[in-house]
Amino acid sequence: MSTKPSIFKRIFLLSWNIINGFRKLFLNLIFFGLIAIIIVSLASEDTIQVEDGSALVLNLAGVIVDQKRQVDPIEAAMKSGNEADGSAEILLADVISVINNAAADDRISQIVLDLALLNGTGMSKLQSIGDALEAFKATGKTVVANGDWYGQNQYFLASFADKIYLNPQGSVQIEGLSRYRLYFKSAFEKLKINAHVFRVGTFKSAVEPFIRDDMSDAAKEANLTLLNDLWQSYADTVAANRDIKTSNLSLSAEQYLAELDKTDGQSAEMAVNMKWVDGLKSAEEFRLTMVNAVGKSADGESYKHVDFYDYLSVTQTHPVLSLNDKVGIVVAKGNILNGSQPAGQIGGESTSQLLRKARFDDSVKAVVLRVDSPGGSAFASEQIRQEVLALKAANKPVIVSMGSYAASGGYWISASADYIYATPTTLTGSIGIFGMITTFEDSLASIGVNTDGVSTSDWAGFSVTKGLSPQIKAVIQRHIERGYHDFISLVANERDMTLEQVDNIAQGRVWTGRKALELGLVDGLGELQDAVTKAAEMASLEQYDTDVIERELTPQEQFVQEMFASAASYMPQTLTQSSAVDALINQWSAVIDEFKSFDDPNGVYLYCDTCNY
Repeated sequence: MSTKPSIFKRIFLLSWNIINGFRKLFLNLIFFGLIAIIIVSLASEDTIQVEDGSALVLNLAGVIVDQKRQVDPIEAAMKSGNEADGSAEILLADVISVINNAAADDRISQIVLDLALLNGTGMSKLQSIGDALEAFKATGKTVVANGDWYGQNQYFLASFADKIYLNPQGSVQIEGLSRYRLYFKSAFEKLKINAHVFRVGTFKSAVEPFIRDDMSDAAKEANLTLLNDLWQSYADTVAANRDIKTSNLSLSAEQYLAELDKTDGQSAEMAVNMKWVDGLKSAEEFRLTMVNAVGKSADGESYKHVDFYDYLSVTQTHPVLSLNDKVGIVVAKGNILNGSQPAGQIGGESTSQLLRKARFDDSVKAVVLRVDSPGGSAFASEQIRQEVLALKAANKPVIVSMGSYAASGGYWISASADYIYATPTTLTGSIGIFGMITTFEDSLASIGVNTDGVSTSDWAGFSVTKGLSPQIKAVIQRHIERGYHDFISLVANERDMTLEQVDNIAQGRVWTGRKALELGLVDGLGELQDAVTKAAEMASLEQYDTDVIERELTPQEQFVQEMFASAASYMPQTLTQSSAVDALINQWSAVIDEFKSFDDPNGVYLYCDTCNY
């Protein structure tokens, strides 16, 4: 019998060997290509030179955050550092560290603010950066802002500069603050969708879009008071920085038109007249101005400068010796969700685990909980608060530092701390509770779909296709009322207030940090560093380190992230730029993320829907 393989088997083996060969070739090309990129990137790290007298260009492209979201390493490589679309996340601590280092660096003579791609950053974080710029200026160095145009938040930061320059064809857009939203009641009625809302709190307006066609008078009152308070902080700061009247910032349509008429419709000239900017300069004129100020760069094409990302890479320090005593920092950023969540989000399990890690670490003597959250799940919020209590029971002081917002569930997890700091523009409070269930029995019936059957109890037969009985509605409402009572009782107990006092300032109403201090909801106004200092003081520490407590990456995760981070800057630009489709997907992703925040197992939420100014 012949042992030679059949013709079909030989064809199959040949085909497989060809396919497998191409597979190996393709993977090897990728692997060795990445290795080459890593070698080049590592070798180039030492090539960044900071020339004497250089300007530090703060080209902040993206959103300033307290903690970055965990992203897929391949996605991180494709969208690196200072993305051209401004979608990056930049650590507030890195920005402040860079400015502080520059203040003490004799090689840096001034700072240039390039804020064209600075997006969606809360005023409290911008104020923190502004304070660092003021400290930089106190050393005798100057800060200059240059831009083709300034949005409202960008201009707030630019106002800390000694000089602000604007492109002759540019503009400054100072619009004030507003709160408008879509309402769906009539749409739900036409679609025959029933929204069953359960809430306590006159001002808890998160559910209003589903039960009204307009904003309630109570919500308008609360929102307008909040907006006026926030705007007053903005206007006072900018006016003081620019030495102008606050009334010169937010102009009515008639006033704006009158000022435009004075300059024959030229917005840039109007900005000069209003003293919003100090002068108009094209890109080339600004380059020449900076060449005169700091000298030509080594390549002769620009002025001597180093950008934020390069300067960060050469000034980042790694402690060689760790002191025995530490103040641990746990960041609670984003919506409060259940279970374990990645970095940059709050999870009932994962955030509790970080607090637990601090509790069992003998070197951590006190903890600062940095809260930057509008709330979310009531169950997850209580999980986290229980860990705060466990830390205190272990004789480790807990200090809360509120960021842009710490409202509703964000306030719940803060309330039991030994001391609470907020910034003047922190959004906090929103002490209220709600639940919502949408049912579709009428809409389904209108197209001939009905639900029927039997069950051993009302609860077993519950379905969004059946509707809610009056008895079930009453039970749910009772749970919500109990939840509100628990919330105001918690605040009353922790803040040494009566239930009536808390109820008067609760009802779901949102307050600024400045007002919250007056109302007794926080203990002081300050930044993260103030909270760290307070924590050390309460733990009787004279010498200490700070330690940001995060989920530890596995060696494999760390290697992959560092590999792709190094490779990212060498990727072709066409791979890192976002398309219009990507932008659209990102918008829808934000909506989806919002819906994901509603995951409480009991359907009960401590959530501030107005904390997005």
